[in-house]
Amino acid sequence: MSIELEIERRIAREVAAWQQRVVGKGRPLEVDEGWLHTPKGLRMPFRVLKNANIPPYEVELFHQRARLRERLDSATEPGERARLRQHLSDLDQSLACRLEGLLRLGSG
Repeated sequence: MSIELEIERRIAREVAAWQQRVVGKGRPLEVDEGWLHTPKGLRMPFRVLKNANIPPYEVELFHQRARLRERLDSATEPGERARLRQHLSDLDQSLACRLEGLLRLGSG
């Protein structure tokens, strides 16, 4: 048996195993509000991430922002509050740039 044939067989086995694990195979695509509000060019990539239980990085940034706001709300020392406000402002700016980039990418 040639090495090429063995490689092809292994690839075919792996593809068959992967196909058995595909979630929702044969069912219609569920369209929800999130799908409708996602730019068309990003719908399928985000669906793939969602099916793999991998949230987009921007979701983690939203979680970071929420935690940062909680810390800011509970901070009492003026220096700490100023530092947290600056960090929150930087995070908001970074998040806004990333979201704008995604919108451009998705509509292009």
